Amino acid sequence: MRQSQSAVIERGVDLEGIHETEPFEVAWAGEARWYVQFLRPAPGSQVEFRVQISPDGLTWIDHEGIAPSTSEAVGLLSIPVTGFGHWLRLRSEQKSGDEAPMLRIYLELKE
Repeated sequence: MRQSQSAVIERGVDLEGIHETEPFEVAWAGEARWYVQFLRPAPGSQVEFRVQISPDGLTWIDHEGIAPSTSEAVGLLSIPVTGFGHWLRLRSEQKSGDEAPMLRIYLELKE
């Protein structure tokens, strides 16, 4: 039987500028998927998400195989991730708009 894990990384964070999730150790997993739910939508805003990887949970770079995702700050967004190393995090940045959306961020992992 395959192993899996589901983690709520952020329960309700106000996105004011840039937010980076806490590092999450994922070396055992073969695939991952980020879900971002806009608990408080901000219509007219543009939010950019970047999957970041790290060898040690301290030093971070953007995942070279995953292009940044952009959302209009409404609904639910899914970002599949493969080809990662030991650590993952998600970087969120509000690129435009006057209101700060509130985010719930999940990380799903499978062996």
